[in-house]
Amino acid sequence: MRFTVEHPIGRPGCAPELYGPEGLRTFARAAEEAGFDAIAFTEHPAPSAKWLALGGHATLDPLDALAYCAAVTDRLRLMTYLMVLPYHSPLAAAKRIATVDRLSGGRLTICAGGGYLRSEFNALHVDFERRGELFDEALDVLRDLWTGKSYTGEGLRHTARGTVSTPGPVQLPHPPVWIGGNGRNARRRAARAAQGWSPLLNGADMAATTRTATLCTSADLAAAVDELRHFAAQAGRDPAAIEVQVQSPHSDVGTEEGAYGSHREHLGELADAGATWFVVRVPGSSVDEAVAALKLYGREVIETCRSERSGS
Repeated sequence: MRFTVEHPIGRPGCAPELYGPEGLRTFARAAEEAGFDAIAFTEHPAPSAKWLALGGHATLDPLDALAYCAAVTDRLRLMTYLMVLPYHSPLAAAKRIATVDRLSGGRLTICAGGGYLRSEFNALHVDFERRGELFDEALDVLRDLWTGKSYTGEGLRHTARGTVSTPGPVQLPHPPVWIGGNGRNARRRAARAAQGWSPLLNGADMAATTRTATLCTSADLAAAVDELRHFAAQAGRDPAAIEVQVQSPHSDVGTEEGAYGSHREHLGELADAGATWFVVRVPGSSVDEAVAALKLYGREVIETCRSERSGS
């Protein structure tokens, strides 16, 4: 199991210092030192005040924040979780993605989704009802632009005639693309051409809010992973090559010593179901609290998992 830490700007009561330059630098370096494999930021460029009042959250621009993290770390992978591709011109997105990948030395992973917040689509003047079509189009454009010498095509958000994107990304043929979402369409997209699938173990309320399918238990996850692997085999791909990153109610962790026994059992269940990555969310009422939580999780969970894996 590998571990992604989502920056706590998305958690209630996050201290502004954590998304200032010094706090962000401290957080990213502490995550790397604690043994986390990736740091992640989500995307909400234009949320409504109503959504924020009902439990929504602030965000930084994920690619800009990850570029900053790249400059202050050496090993940590950089993940958009999630980048809403329908919000972006695919050609402009390709340039920004390639730039961060190049400046980070090839550490970027694009975990992408189709989006769910209708008011945000309206604010950005993007057709909410065509978000699935826009998502698929963006995935195709990114792949074709990066893998070909030039790209020619026309879609809902672009018209290209022999377009190139240079310099391209360091990771070839392109940075890993993971597909977020619980539904069958997300698994089909991941199996067809992506390198990972990133579901959320949730209840009915969360599923309704984020407009995705309900996926409640490790058994549900195991069945979904089996289907993902079936789709991959049908597409002529190696099912084992597709990463599975999971967020669950156990993702929210704290700073209490000795509180991780059941958490490690949960990780074991997820691994048995086919998960290869786990998302962690630490508290953020202060920089010190966030760093303490990172260190504790690294010591109590990450080091233990790696020791068990190495047999030591």
